Amino acid sequence: MALLDIFKKKKKIKEKKEEKKEKKEKKELKKPSPEKEIKEKEVKEKKIEKKEEVKKEKLKKEKTKKEKTKKEKSIIAGGKLAYRILKSAHITEKTTDLARENKYTFRVYPDANKTEIKKAVEQLYKVDVLDVKIIKVPRKRRRLGMTRGWRREYKKAIVKIKEGQKIEEFVI
Repeated sequence: MALLDIFKKKKKIKEKKEEKKEKKEKKELKKPSPEKEIKEKEVKEKKIEKKEEVKKEKLKKEKTKKEKTKKEKSIIAGGKLAYRILKSAHITEKTTDLARENKYTFRVYPDANKTEIKKAVEQLYKVDVLDVKIIKVPRKRRRLGMTRGWRREYKKAIVKIKEGQKIEEFVI
């Protein structure tokens, strides 16, 4: 039995060698002529160049977008950005009536001052601010059943802008 196993192993080894030779021959037959290889390389290089150009264009577009957003969010007095000064537009019946008089109301952060608010509104809405008035609304005691609590205090700013200009977020 051992002798038969040895012969079987030798046969397998020979078969593997023959298969390798056949594969090599097939590869050689499949290889295109040197002219075709050169053309294929040129085509591949062109594709790579196009991809690189597209990547460069995308990077340029992204850079310009970032620059635009940086300009829009430029630094205001005290090193603060507009979105760190203005919280939101404060829209009520009374503020919509004020909007007809070119006065717009915003909720602002408690540490914001008049000059920062003025610069933030001018920057975000691209209007000329004439006057800023600040109101600090105190906290109020509220009750819901047995539980007692407080409504938060907040700060709001009434901003008067130049006649003929509008802030489109406020619907009149």
